[in-house]
Amino acid sequence: MIEHAIDADGWCAAARRVDSPNRDARPDDTAVSLIVLHSISLPPGDFGGPWIEHLFTNRLDPSAHPYFFDISVLRVSSHFVVRRDGELLQFVSTLERAWHSGVSSWQGRSRCNDFSVGIEFEGCNVLPFEAAQYARARALIGALRQRHPIADVVGHSDVAPGRKTDPGACFDWSAVGIPRP
Repeated sequence: MIEHAIDADGWCAAARRVDSPNRDARPDDTAVSLIVLHSISLPPGDFGGPWIEHLFTNRLDPSAHPYFFDISVLRVSSHFVVRRDGELLQFVSTLERAWHSGVSSWQGRSRCNDFSVGIEFEGCNVLPFEAAQYARARALIGALRQRHPIADVVGHSDVAPGRKTDPGACFDWSAVGIPRP
């Protein structure tokens, strides 16, 4: 877990840093108390390309794939992405607000981006995730809990029900050490 420690500036030494412009300051005196897990693949169902990085850094070429035309204008990010092979990327410091949950609420608090860290798994709702991803995420979640007062780890579907379905039915919550009801 030391390898995954989150430093005083909110960066994880085990992650490849890719700075996203899609971030801003958290509201004053707002502690990070939630982790939101997501899944993403670009284009849908394809893995391994540069497209997630390009989306989170506003460099997604709308002509590279028909699916990209509408989403290339989005300004979104996440704190972390866990690739299929377990590679960890970090786009935003955990001390800043990433733009990953959109319209959301958890336990009566709206605007989950204000108090959460977002972790994207390269994957989709209909295919299993990889053992390397779960191992990396377990270590990262442990490090985040060491650094921030994390109370809950939930899915995007939990904070935006009816709007989002990720990380999906194929996600094995027990593989990241999170009990689900």
